[in-house]
Amino acid sequence: MKVVQTGKAPAAIGPYSQAIIAGNLVFTSGQIPLSPVDGTVTGSDIREQTEAAIENLQAVLEAAGSSLQQVIKTTCFLSDLDNFAAFNEVYARYFPNKPARSCVEVSRLPREVLVEIEAIAERSG
Repeated sequence: MKVVQTGKAPAAIGPYSQAIIAGNLVFTSGQIPLSPVDGTVTGSDIREQTEAAIENLQAVLEAAGSSLQQVIKTTCFLSDLDNFAAFNEVYARYFPNKPARSCVEVSRLPREVLVEIEAIAERSG
């Protein structure tokens, strides 16, 4: 196993890694819409926060030798499923390959954000 760490995504806010490489797979920790520069919440609505979370996810995947196009499965956490349609609009732009996905409503997310996304992906090399 290999730990993945990049400054292009927010630092972990707890005792975990941004991602782990195991064999030819990358397992990311959940990415929330935090600025990698100063750790502040990026975006005020579900669309902006989804874009920021996916951009962070993309940075972690790239640091691990993978990409959004190599994602096999995502798990998505929304603080309010009433945001599901708007979330899907943004998500579909980044994942036209339609990986497997679970999407659930949770009672609360870190820093009171609206969305968190984790992924399992293949590595290029």
